[in-house]
Amino acid sequence: MSRSPFAGLRGRCARALPAAAVAGLCLVLTACGGNTPKTFSTTGRPFLPPDAAPAGGFDNLHQEAYGHVVENDFRRAAETPLSTFSADVNTASYSNVRRFLNEGQLPPADAVLLAEMVNDFPYRYPAPAGDAPVSLTLDLGPCPWAPTHKLARVGVRARTLDDHETPPRNLVFLVDTSGSMEGPTRLPLVKQSLALLVGRLTANDTVSLVTYAGDAGVRLRPTRGDRRDRILAAVNALGTGGGTNGEGGIRLAYTVARECFLPDGVNRVVLCTDGDFNLGLTSEGELTRLIERERRSNVFLTVLGFGTGNLKNGTLEQLANNGNGHYAYIDTLDEARKVFVEQGAALVTVAKDVKFQVEFNPARVGAYRLLGYENRLLKDEDFKNDAKDAGDVGSGHTVTALYEIVPAGVPLDLPGVDPLKYQTPTVPSEKPSGEWLTVKMRYKHPTAETSREVAAVLPEGAAGRPAGDDFRFAAAVAEFGLLLRDSPYKGTASYDGVLQRATAALGDDGNGHRREFVELVTRAKRLAASMEHARAE
Repeated sequence: MSRSPFAGLRGRCARALPAAAVAGLCLVLTACGGNTPKTFSTTGRPFLPPDAAPAGGFDNLHQEAYGHVVENDFRRAAETPLSTFSADVNTASYSNVRRFLNEGQLPPADAVLLAEMVNDFPYRYPAPAGDAPVSLTLDLGPCPWAPTHKLARVGVRARTLDDHETPPRNLVFLVDTSGSMEGPTRLPLVKQSLALLVGRLTANDTVSLVTYAGDAGVRLRPTRGDRRDRILAAVNALGTGGGTNGEGGIRLAYTVARECFLPDGVNRVVLCTDGDFNLGLTSEGELTRLIERERRSNVFLTVLGFGTGNLKNGTLEQLANNGNGHYAYIDTLDEARKVFVEQGAALVTVAKDVKFQVEFNPARVGAYRLLGYENRLLKDEDFKNDAKDAGDVGSGHTVTALYEIVPAGVPLDLPGVDPLKYQTPTVPSEKPSGEWLTVKMRYKHPTAETSREVAAVLPEGAAGRPAGDDFRFAAAVAEFGLLLRDSPYKGTASYDGVLQRATAALGDDGNGHRREFVELVTRAKRLAASMEHARAE
């Protein structure tokens, strides 16, 4: 067997270059089918030749991985009256999209997840009543990108725990210190982000630090939360180098969490990584099954993605979704402050396995389409199955789901099937003809295994109520996502329309997040116009 001319290159490169650079360099060289290298990029930005490092260093080489997203289709309410899905509090997509736009490029379509875009922003839903951990709110308004359609909003607000209500926390920081974490937007940003979280801990909390590269190890044994200097000294001492044995790190972190388990407290692993696992279990399926087994210990998971160039977004999202978790992408220290300071109490879960089942009234609704949640869809029979895992909601979190509704009688060209031979078509009941839909929500107390159910109805008169700032802003964010995805369902959506609607719906924007959104839309509009101009030439 002939020896590749590049055999041994990885070993020699490893002595001179960061691991991330070696990976990109070897991929480019291996792809050379002669004198001209082939290029690969999820973003449209080509890899550079090995002798030309980009301005920002090899951190900018793009080998990012996103799961393929097929948007939900319209469903006829008469044929499929139920829509069932799990709650989703992930917010990674919005900050990742922001990072692409700030770098001067439009994001790849599969990086744009409509539910995560909308849920990145808090909305002013009514607080839960009594001792309920969550509230359920429904409203209806016009659909900006389809004038003859409606937009229904399902909103949930979790109870915000006061400081004296916050239970003690057993937190295990699990930090990826492999070579791929070298660079200012990776391990250094991890350290700054964790410092913000450490600053909010108390003597009732316990912190441990586990790291993994070629192997995994405990860098800080369980330490009281108010011993901040000791915790930060351990975090700040971390350096990078070696492979990425994520499997070993995950197993060790959960072992440490179980050893310090608080029956009446919060038990959580906080994973900080770019998701580039290359030792031990490496496939998304294997790692997901590992997380599913570990979650049985009732230890929850927060996944924080860092870095550019080789972010494995799909893997990190699946780990969070299957680990009773939450996934956020940290592109700046401001985003870390938003996650840990503004939403810091969300580390405390108040309701787990939150599911929704929406029943549409065919007398009012001809067809409907759920925006986003493609990887959170459930079978209808899973709704009451308490053994079926679903999303968890933390203190202060809001969850929003949007449905595009085609009112009964409004034409919509949908593929159909021949009439059934052995069954009589179901005739819609006339009794609830004034209602648009009914939403049922099930949830469990964080330590319970039996769910509770609440329900709400969207009445006939909902269509005549004026849409508030929150509703209109959420619709603008969804419209922006449709444009970035170049969705086949974007209808009459336009950047100008998004700007007009979002600007008019800023409302009380104390943290400036909505104003930042308007700036991002303006940037995306310019980039899209430049691409159109380039294609026309």
